[in-house]
Amino acid sequence: MAANPSPQPTALTLHQASRVLEVGFDDGAVFRIPFELMRVYSPSAEVQGHGPGQETLQTGKRQVDVTKLEMVGHYAVQPTFSDGHDTGLFAWGYLYKLGAEQADLWQRYEQRLAEAGMDRDAPMPGKPGSACASH
Repeated sequence: MAANPSPQPTALTLHQASRVLEVGFDDGAVFRIPFELMRVYSPSAEVQGHGPGQETLQTGKRQVDVTKLEMVGHYAVQPTFSDGHDTGLFAWGYLYKLGAEQADLWQRYEQRLAEAGMDRDAPMPGKPGSACASH
């Protein structure tokens, strides 16, 4: 992977029935990234926070769909998810990481859920007075 630190996508396909984004890269790698994984690891501040330890654990995203996928320049895509989330910019390198590290990312997500005593399918808790609670 060091030979090509910034693989470029050659194909993007939304598979609505199986809820995956298939991404082919110019180094030959092809990943099928579940929408749920994209949603729970969205690079947005809403999910990641503004620094280490500020991440918001996402739940209830197993059935989330991508309703729209917009190109952002020549470096990223911005999906709109069926739960209303649309602020994450997925740069090519980040999509590559999600695909390449999928097994580890799932394991970390399930560990974080267990540590929080949460279930993957539990609804997201609404924050009082939060504008996002209506999504």
